[in-house]
Amino acid sequence: MPDHSGAHSDLGRRQFLKRVLSGAVVGVAAQVGIEFVSPQELRAQTNLSPNAALQELLAGNRRFAADQLISIEPDPAILKEHTVYKQEPFAAVLACADSRVPVELVFDQTIGPIFVTRVAGNVVTPEIIASLEYGVAVLGVKVLLVVGHSNCGAVKAAMKADTVPGQISVLYQHLLPAMKQSGDNLDKAIEANARFQAELLRTSSTVIRDAAKAGKLKVEAGVYDLATCKVSLS
Repeated sequence: MPDHSGAHSDLGRRQFLKRVLSGAVVGVAAQVGIEFVSPQELRAQTNLSPNAALQELLAGNRRFAADQLISIEPDPAILKEHTVYKQEPFAAVLACADSRVPVELVFDQTIGPIFVTRVAGNVVTPEIIASLEYGVAVLGVKVLLVVGHSNCGAVKAAMKADTVPGQISVLYQHLLPAMKQSGDNLDKAIEANARFQAELLRTSSTVIRDAAKAGKLKVEAGVYDLATCKVSLS
């Protein structure tokens, strides 16, 4: 295991993200013309409650695992036309960039219902938080799910601390907290990482935290099993 002394501690990382976000999120919003609102002013675009939104995601995953997809039934032309000028997702998902985890398909959803962010290792960064805050504050999503997956290459590489080209190793510092909790067990590290990243979203973003406290948002973590195609909450 390499010397990770240069990485932020768990507390230091939270403080770092909060400082960056205080300026970064506002800057991103200003550049793209986003008007953020307080949790009290959120305009929900779905009638689902946070619990119902989570259950809708899990029900879709059960259909996917059972090869009983319904998302392929609607006319794609109608869906495209409906979403040209607006989007009305009921859920947001932070997932790994792994090509074996097609988020919409995994939850049996089509164009529009899920606001998806993806990055190797499904780790939280200022840019990821800014994107998910948009989903919460502007789009009014009711559930935010962090999804890790079995046999995750990013977690595996971080545990081995392999020498890699370019900037790939920058992911290691984000995955270090989960590695500390799991010893050398890859499955435990993947599950711990999903939970840690979900908790980081709850604590590092005032938008997400306040929406959750107000009962307008549910933040959960889960792991997608590549063999069974099932998502289990962790």
